[in-house]
Amino acid sequence: MITENDIKPIPKYMFNNIEKLDKICHENKDGKVRFYRYYTKFKNELAEVIVACKHRYNKFYCKQVVVHGINTDKVYLQDIARYMGFIKVGWHREGFTKYPTWHDYDWGYNDEKYFYIPCEIVNKEYISTLPEYKYSAVDQYKDWNIMKYLGFYKKYPQTELLVKAGLSDLATSKQVLRLCEKDKKFCKWLYNNREEIKNYAYYTSSILKAYRQNKPIRQVYNYERFKNNYRHEGNFTEIKRMLNKGELEQFTVYLAKQDTNAYSYTDYLRACEYLGLDMTIEKNRYPHDFKRWHDIRIDEYHSKQAEDDAKKKKELFAQFKQVADKYISLERLLVKDDYICLIAKSPAQLVYEGEQLNHCVGRMGYDQKFAREESLIFFIRNRLWPNTPCVTLEYSPKTHKVLQCYGEHDTKPADEVLEFVNKKWLPYANRKLKKLVA
Repeated sequence: MITENDIKPIPKYMFNNIEKLDKICHENKDGKVRFYRYYTKFKNELAEVIVACKHRYNKFYCKQVVVHGINTDKVYLQDIARYMGFIKVGWHREGFTKYPTWHDYDWGYNDEKYFYIPCEIVNKEYISTLPEYKYSAVDQYKDWNIMKYLGFYKKYPQTELLVKAGLSDLATSKQVLRLCEKDKKFCKWLYNNREEIKNYAYYTSSILKAYRQNKPIRQVYNYERFKNNYRHEGNFTEIKRMLNKGELEQFTVYLAKQDTNAYSYTDYLRACEYLGLDMTIEKNRYPHDFKRWHDIRIDEYHSKQAEDDAKKKKELFAQFKQVADKYISLERLLVKDDYICLIAKSPAQLVYEGEQLNHCVGRMGYDQKFAREESLIFFIRNRLWPNTPCVTLEYSPKTHKVLQCYGEHDTKPADEVLEFVNKKWLPYANRKLKKLVA
């Protein structure tokens, strides 16, 4: 096993190679730290050395910061630290800072998983020159963590076959390697399905289940992926309500066959339920041409919704007018007053009032509250300009109180308006309301 005392400085030729690669990869020297890695041997053990590079005053600096040994559990670190997900490199040794910082320190060690830095390789071909890795197919390995791959290669020679078949993602899976070791049929099955596995990021569990259950990988993968999302509370509530126990896999197979997804099906399901269709009937539940019937149901849904909205709107207008007629006596139009108070006659008047005064009386459900007699809306106008919006008032027929009274942009009305509302109109309205109720 490598110790910090076995780590040798960067050879001169390697330093030059790193500098050449840096010129190719980073034409714009913006002062940021760059990382590269090279392979060598320390104490007859293959080691991966990650170096940090930086330019300062047109001079190239490069130093070792991380060392991984193939047989060493520890990862050795110098002048590097990870904080809040970011890598920090100290440059005190190079004279960049007057005093050492918290990430300037001599060789120490840590857990490898925290300090594996994907970066460009300077001499990948070096590994193939070593007899023990001559047939490792490392030159064809596509992932970043080569040391992890070589560690598996030493235990499972099947990794070479997986990499040569283009299945680098599976070359470090213990489950796959162990099954390859004892089941030749599985190896053949993997090879026959290699193109599909290469083109899709399948879960390893999906691949193994597909083999054991003799099902298409895509089908198993779709089921697992949807099931993981399906478990979360709040996801696909309508679908959960519709599906019977044990029907989930059949449902995912249907989605795949129809080349659609659960979100489109949710839209279709909501439309069907709004239309009152029986979703226990097979042709409604699983239509043969989903995209066609999805579009048909959505069109029908919008048409019915527009029809229902028009009906509700008509009913609302009628109810609104009925309430306005009922409380028309609460209006105050006396000649002796400087202001008059008019009751809203329709939802359209609320919208107009809200647009003119830039407040929310035409929105936020005031028309529905009016129709339910929860609150009434009145317009305070100057007698000289009875058609010009001035102040809007919300009144509760239940508590006989003014709930809101605002002018333009929800501003407080003038004192003379408030005096008219509180001293003249409110007592007048309450007297009229008392007679109305009686």
